[in-house]
Amino acid sequence: MAQRGGRKPPLVAERRYPAGSAGGKSARGAASGGNGGKTPRKRTRKTRSAPRRVRRGPLGWLVSLVSGLVRLILRLSWAVGWRVGAVTALIVGLTSFYFYTQLPQVTALLDGRHRGSVTLLDREGKVYAWRGETFGGQITAANVSKHLKNAVIATEDRRFYNHFGVSPRGIASAIRINLAEGRGPLEGNGGSTITQQVAKLLCLGVPYDPKQWKTEAAYEDDCRSGGLWRKIKEIPFAIAMEAKYSKDDILTIYLNRAYMGAGARGFEAASQRYFGKSAANLNPSEAAMLAGLLKAPSRYAPTTNLKRSQDRAAMVLKLMSDQGFLNAAQYADARAHPATLSQAAQARAGGYFADWVMASGPDFLTTDTTEDVVIRTTLDQRLQKAAEDALTEIFETKVREGSKAEAAVLVMSADGAVRAMVGGRATRVSGAFNRATMARRQTGSTFKPFVYAAALDMGMTPDSVVEDAPLTINVRGSGPWSPQNYSKTYLGMTTLTEALVHSANTATVRLSERVGRTAVRQVAQDFGFASDLADGPAVALGVSESTLLEMTGAYAGILNGGSSVRPYGLIELRIKGDDQPLIGQAGGMGERVISEKAARELIYMMNQVVERGTGGRARLPSGRPAAGKTGTTQASRDAWFIGFTADYVTGVWMGYDDNTPLTGVTGGGLPAEIWREVMARVSDGLPIRPLPMADPSEWRRVTPQQMGSDPFGAPRYEGQTFSSGGAPVPPGQEGVVSPEAVVPQDEEALADRILREVLGTLGAN
Repeated sequence: MAQRGGRKPPLVAERRYPAGSAGGKSARGAASGGNGGKTPRKRTRKTRSAPRRVRRGPLGWLVSLVSGLVRLILRLSWAVGWRVGAVTALIVGLTSFYFYTQLPQVTALLDGRHRGSVTLLDREGKVYAWRGETFGGQITAANVSKHLKNAVIATEDRRFYNHFGVSPRGIASAIRINLAEGRGPLEGNGGSTITQQVAKLLCLGVPYDPKQWKTEAAYEDDCRSGGLWRKIKEIPFAIAMEAKYSKDDILTIYLNRAYMGAGARGFEAASQRYFGKSAANLNPSEAAMLAGLLKAPSRYAPTTNLKRSQDRAAMVLKLMSDQGFLNAAQYADARAHPATLSQAAQARAGGYFADWVMASGPDFLTTDTTEDVVIRTTLDQRLQKAAEDALTEIFETKVREGSKAEAAVLVMSADGAVRAMVGGRATRVSGAFNRATMARRQTGSTFKPFVYAAALDMGMTPDSVVEDAPLTINVRGSGPWSPQNYSKTYLGMTTLTEALVHSANTATVRLSERVGRTAVRQVAQDFGFASDLADGPAVALGVSESTLLEMTGAYAGILNGGSSVRPYGLIELRIKGDDQPLIGQAGGMGERVISEKAARELIYMMNQVVERGTGGRARLPSGRPAAGKTGTTQASRDAWFIGFTADYVTGVWMGYDDNTPLTGVTGGGLPAEIWREVMARVSDGLPIRPLPMADPSEWRRVTPQQMGSDPFGAPRYEGQTFSSGGAPVPPGQEGVVSPEAVVPQDEEALADRILREVLGTLGAN
């Protein structure tokens, strides 16, 4: 029926009860007094089935246990790992920030040397040698050759522009390679990026402290040391650099500080040293050669082994091609034209000479300099190569294979300027024993010109007569001494010229005793024979020791007309960049030793030695006049030839370092042939000039019968001999000079004796 007010009653959902329950009737059924005429539908409850029990065996329990442990370990690892990682990242970040604050401006890191260098220039101003670590000047990644930049990246770090300073992929690859080759994981390839290598070059910011490190080498060895801890420390430093500097800045530091072998620090110095050009002008093959040095600078240096360096460069070129830095045409051209050394670098001329010049200057400006020093020298590279080639030629063609005999050659001008120096058979060296300047050896007959110089300066002439015959001198404190001629034959009465031409020992000793040993010693010392001279009569035969440098300088004094010279190689020394030199020439012409007339006469006599005497093998082709003297010491331990043309003086020494006697070698043999080969090359292209020697017509010839007119000869040879004092020798004692007849050893006594002999001769006439 309708509701009051027209409103519908609210809808009420029926309460439902499960079947079989006490209240199972519906509300509607209850309201109608029954079930409404219908029987309620019987419902069944769906029950969840019980889990099926699986029987586990021992294997099942083990699998379950392992999986549980693994899950536990993973949970613990994650829990510990992210915390350790966070702490590590914090430490790395703080350390990197610390390094970041300590890093200076880029320009302060480009020259990392602790000492300066010395650049040596030849007489024409061309570089021929360096000492110390040279720094060619600051360069940048922007102004070097693009080929050099690409070669370095291709070789050292091809992902350089894409990493943050450390390359995990590179480290993993290096470890794999090391393990595959049987090394430790961090031995050999390190996988370091260029940034890490710069960190190592900077020694992680630790400066050199001489109080902490014994030597700079020890400091740098520590900086270059590898190992896990070093790698770990490199990481924050590398990250700091990546944050502080641009990629090109880091590459710039690398290009300036990397050691490139042969004492070159940085690519500019290496480019100048090996190729004679700036790093901005390198072609692909040259750039590849320099980049190849980074692996092992000393081993791959082209001055050490050019072929090995070229092979290494070929590998770098292949990397550049594979990485797209060279197209096919560029790669083919670079392989077809490998880099070669500049002429100066290839010759490596003047190693001995450079060492000698360095030793002639003060240490604080040469070996220990903290500045970059430039030294201009007297070296002539053409003459240096001529001397080296001549020495090599003789030893390859005239000396038996395997011989350990050594030789030294020295060429100088008449004023003492040394033009070439070879201190041994190994010519491309530095720091080696220099036999031209360091070896003190007996001079043998090369000393004899000083005896004849003293006689000529006292008024004798090349035609003055002296006796060459057996001789015995009783030396006080030593007993009898009897010199002999090398040929065991004697010339008898002969001129001074013939005595020197045939290198007669007994005639030279007689002449020395006649003019006085004091005079002979004085002439030798004034000409530059600086060593201690023997006191006895054997001084005339060259028993005293000297160097090839001293002897060649003494002969230069003869060539220049009788004035002493001080051999020199340094012209000026200045700090690089300064206009005014700190040191000027230290050597050259000195005081007059003998008269110009005596020097001209002696040159004539020495010319005859070459033309028809013991120095015949030194005679030069094309009729170029030369003069010189041979020398052979006792038991043939030393063989010398020293001589000159109108242009140059050249000295040659040959022998063994341990004083072993030479076999079949005299001064007139191989040394004379070496001299000829050197002078033929040295004189090539020079006009033929006459020697400044006297003409025989300039002096009055005398005969043995006229010797009484020579105040310095024995008066009247009438079948008997006389002592050096002029007193007749008792019968049966011919050829003997008694101790009482020894010439006075002081200058006043010598002058008195000469005056008495002159007055006595005038009275006899």
